[in-house]
Amino acid sequence: MTAKRIDGKEFAARVRAKVAEHVTRLKNDHGITPGLAVVLVGEDPASQVYVRSKGKMTVEVGMKSVEHKLGADTAEADLLALIDQLNNDPEIHGILVQLPLPGHLDEDLVINSISPAKDVDGFHISNVGLLGTGQKSMVPCTPLGCLMMLRDHHGSISGMDAVVIGRSNIVGKPMAQLLLNDSATVTIAHSRTKDLAEVVRRADIVVAAVGRPEMVPGDWIKPGATVIDVGINRLDAPEKGEGKTKLVGDVDFDSCAAVAGAITPVPGGVGPMTIACLLANTVTACCRANDLAEPEGLTA
Repeated sequence: MTAKRIDGKEFAARVRAKVAEHVTRLKNDHGITPGLAVVLVGEDPASQVYVRSKGKMTVEVGMKSVEHKLGADTAEADLLALIDQLNNDPEIHGILVQLPLPGHLDEDLVINSISPAKDVDGFHISNVGLLGTGQKSMVPCTPLGCLMMLRDHHGSISGMDAVVIGRSNIVGKPMAQLLLNDSATVTIAHSRTKDLAEVVRRADIVVAAVGRPEMVPGDWIKPGATVIDVGINRLDAPEKGEGKTKLVGDVDFDSCAAVAGAITPVPGGVGPMTIACLLANTVTACCRANDLAEPEGLTA
C-alpha cells in the first residue's frame, strides 16, 4: 500500500480562495472589510518571517492588514495598552500577538487581554472553555486546519477511532476536542502513555503533535489509517552538504506512507493550513461582529 499524499499547500490555496470570495461579498454587499492586526514584540527571526507571510497573505485575500512591531524591551503596560486600543477599533476584527514573547512579558496575561471575539488564534481562556464545552468559539488555527483536511478526505469522521499524540494547549488538547465534537472516539496519548505503539496501532486517524522528530514509525500505523503530521523539526542533513539541515515531521514519513491510507508530508502538509485558517478565523470573527451568516466550510 502507498498512502495518498494530502497536499496541504494545495488545500490551503483552496481555503484562501474561499476566504477571498467571502471578503469580496462582505465588501460589495455590506461595505465591510475584515481587518487583521498582528503584533510582533522583539526580533525573533522565525517570528519575523511568519509575520511577513501573514501580512502578505492577508492583503492577497483582500483584507486589511495592520502590523505593530515593538521593541524587545517593550513594557508590559505598553503592550496591554496597544491591545486595548485594538480591542476597541471597529475596523479590526482579528488580533494576533506573535509568540513567543520576550521573557519579561506574561504570555497568559497578554493573550487573555485580547477580546475573545477578536482572538483569531483561539488561545484566550474563554475560547478554550467554549471549545471544550462544544459551544461556538474561535478555534486554534493548526487544529482547525487538521480538521478541515480530515473532513475533506473522509467526508465524515463520525465513529472513527482517533489518537492524538501530544497534549499541548496549542494543538493536542484542542485537536482532541474538535475530533470529539465531530463524533470521533478520541484518545490523547503522550510520552508517558503505556504501550504507546499499541494505542496508536488501533487508530483510524493519527494526529502526531508531540514535537519529536520521526518518533512514529510505520509499524505503529494501522493499515489504511490517515496520518496527520503536525510536527516541524529541523535536523542536520550532512548528505546535502556541510551545515545543511532538513525539515521532518513527528512521523517517519517513508515507513508510515507504506502502511497508511493517507498522510500529510512535512513540509507542505499541515503548515500551510495554519495561516489559511488564521485568515478564515478573521472572516468568521468579522461576520460574527456584524451579525452576518458565517462562511460555510471555514470554521469548525
